[in-house]
Amino acid sequence: MIARHLSSRQVSRVIYGAIIGLALVVALQAHPPPPGAVVATLLGTAIAVALAEVYSELVGFETVERRQATTAETRSLGTDAVAVAIGVGFPSVFFLLEAAGVLAEDSAFALARWTGLGLLALYGFAGARLTGAGLPGALLKGLGIALIGAALIGLKALTH
Repeated sequence: MIARHLSSRQVSRVIYGAIIGLALVVALQAHPPPPGAVVATLLGTAIAVALAEVYSELVGFETVERRQATTAETRSLGTDAVAVAIGVGFPSVFFLLEAAGVLAEDSAFALARWTGLGLLALYGFAGARLTGAGLPGALLKGLGIALIGAALIGLKALTH
């Protein structure tokens, strides 16, 4: 299942969504709302971005192809959108645990940030290995994509 996922278009969509989710977590941490509001914000954004993904891809497809998308083509766009939504919405798990009293607020935000960075690094590393890169090159690529997330966190630190 993992190998199939890593060879699909959904990899780029999950990464895209994870970056959006990480940006939301970092922004919300400045003035943290109650955990339920964080969950609602993440899941609401996941749905909105997924719908925007389907709409923009569908309009782009029909504009380029000069025809309506078939059901199978539309379903494929929907699958891509679900991957984006998963990437955006994943950090909500930690805030659900906070709401349940399992995690403290600081821990929920820390786990959301670090798992987001870890996910980005893992995808960069896996992608590099699948293209035949050696261990040092794959580690470098994994670090490179994780730096995108780290830049978001660093920007927040500079502005607050």
